[in-house]
Amino acid sequence: MTTTTSPRVLEHPARDQIRLEEVLHALSDAVRLRIVRDLAREETELACSSFDLPVTKSTTTHHFRVLRESGVIQQMYQGTAKLNCLRRSDLDALFPGLLDSVLAAAGAQADRAGEAD
Repeated sequence: MTTTTSPRVLEHPARDQIRLEEVLHALSDAVRLRIVRDLAREETELACSSFDLPVTKSTTTHHFRVLRESGVIQQMYQGTAKLNCLRRSDLDALFPGLLDSVLAAAGAQADRAGEAD
C-alpha cells in the first residue's frame, strides 16, 4: 500500500488581510529588519539556514513567524528546507513606497553605524 503525504503548507495572510500596523510591528525589530534587508538585497528565495543571525534557533524561528504572519514574507517548504521570499508586490500594492523607504532608512542607519551590509 502506498501512502502519499501532502506537502507542508504554512498559513499566510491574503493580500487584503495584511494590516499596516502588523507590517510596521514586524519591521520594528532589528533582527527582522535584517532578514528583510537580506531578502530585498538578494531578490530570491533564501533558506532560513542562509541567515547568520545573532540569536538562537528558536528565536530565529519566532522572527520568521512574525514576518510571515504579518504578510511581509512568504515561506514555503522545498524538501526539508524552508524558503523565504519578500512579498514585495503585495506590500508595494498596499503601501506604496513603504518598503523602499524603510529599506533606505535602514541602509542609511547601518552606514552611520559602520555596519556591513
